[in-house]
Amino acid sequence: MSKALDELVDDVLDLEDIERDIFRGRSPQESLLRVFGGQVAAQAMVAAGRTVGDDRVVHSLHGYFLRPGDPFRPIVYEVDRTRDGRSFTTRRVTAVQRGEAIFTMSASFQVLEEGIAHQADMPVTPGPDGLARRDRPPVPAPQPAHTTTGRALTWPLDVRYVDHAPWDAAGPQARNRVWLRADGELPPPTDPRGRLLHACVLTYASDLTLLEATLIPHVEGGARARQVDLASLDHAVWFHRPFRADEWLLYVQESPNAGGGRGLATGRLFTAEGSLVASVVQEGLIRRRRRQ
Repeated sequence: MSKALDELVDDVLDLEDIERDIFRGRSPQESLLRVFGGQVAAQAMVAAGRTVGDDRVVHSLHGYFLRPGDPFRPIVYEVDRTRDGRSFTTRRVTAVQRGEAIFTMSASFQVLEEGIAHQADMPVTPGPDGLARRDRPPVPAPQPAHTTTGRALTWPLDVRYVDHAPWDAAGPQARNRVWLRADGELPPPTDPRGRLLHACVLTYASDLTLLEATLIPHVEGGARARQVDLASLDHAVWFHRPFRADEWLLYVQESPNAGGGRGLATGRLFTAEGSLVASVVQEGLIRRRRRQ
């Protein structure tokens, strides 16, 4: 397990119990200058999951990013036990810093059961072997992303682009494909805590590259030319089938629309064998920077 993944699992996602339904989390020691949205969503999922019975697994989450998070301060997660039904459990989580909500999330958990099944086919895609690994987050800036300590940031994920990223060059279509997995072996998802951990790592990963699809047709010379500012507005994930976040997942990302200063992106996550395990939708703020 890499150092970054070890910190994510053993520290960032291991929230402190403060009181019943109140938890506290922190950002990594090597953090961006504002809290990464996927981190907040994953921590909120941990908080929600700790209030749910072991017989239920998360099947969806819907979150709104309200304010930038400060990586120097802890984040308090307050859980509202909205509903406990016979088959479904609903939780609402509010992430708070300095007395203000920075993120809200509703999550739904379900008792495992059988039912009808079908899925979209995975597109024919080259595998991850031989593809270049991206060791740091792609950001719209001429320099690498840096941390609060000034050192270059690395992710707890192994990320490999099948298609080029908008940070490198423009493309004709608003779509992108990325292979990703946790950068090391996670505990197996054979018990409730293990299943929740894999869901939280996937939630973290799902926010990493999705909005890039909205930019690909629009940037000239790559987004490193500092043409745009990006910020996540809302984020939703549906979990369809069991998976391991430490095995390769193909993230197929498309943007059906951009306009009004916002861009919408959809994503589907497949195992290497072609099983569709999750679907993601995100809308983000996209603003062109004024020329100086």
